[in-house]
Amino acid sequence: MEFFDVINTRHSIRAYQSTPIEPEKLEQILQAINRAPSAGNRQAYEVYLVEDASRKQAFVQAAGGQEFLAQAPVVLVFCANPALNRERYAQRGETLYTIQDATIACTFAMLAATALGLSSVWVGAFNEDAVHALIGEPAGQRPVAMLPIGYAAGEPRLRDRRPLDDIIHKG
Repeated sequence: MEFFDVINTRHSIRAYQSTPIEPEKLEQILQAINRAPSAGNRQAYEVYLVEDASRKQAFVQAAGGQEFLAQAPVVLVFCANPALNRERYAQRGETLYTIQDATIACTFAMLAATALGLSSVWVGAFNEDAVHALIGEPAGQRPVAMLPIGYAAGEPRLRDRRPLDDIIHKG
């Protein structure tokens, strides 16, 4: 898919078919994550791939009842790993760059999924402690986003976007 087609095709999808994701497509998404830019190429993030139905159902509870997390065949949990930036970037690296790195990686996954005919939705509303426990309580890591991925069950609801004049400020 052409890059700008990917951008225009991507929508937040909150209903998924039970159809599994083909392993080669999942591998391409994971490779895209690994190609995401990061501060100093430190890749100060970790990604947890969850396919287990009971764990996905637990994510639903941790995310305030967002049922689509259990519907999607795969949920990726993106965590900031401050320890990977501590030595080079001190506090700013720990508190900001790691969050940026994890969220850029999540964006790459989202766009790769779209390019492969899959759908996703960024999930940021969740109980961080509960999600941390569900992924095995990795020391020092902070969950910052979850990304359910699968084949859409229905058409996206199109939403208006802010006009560029409201967003872009020339200075």
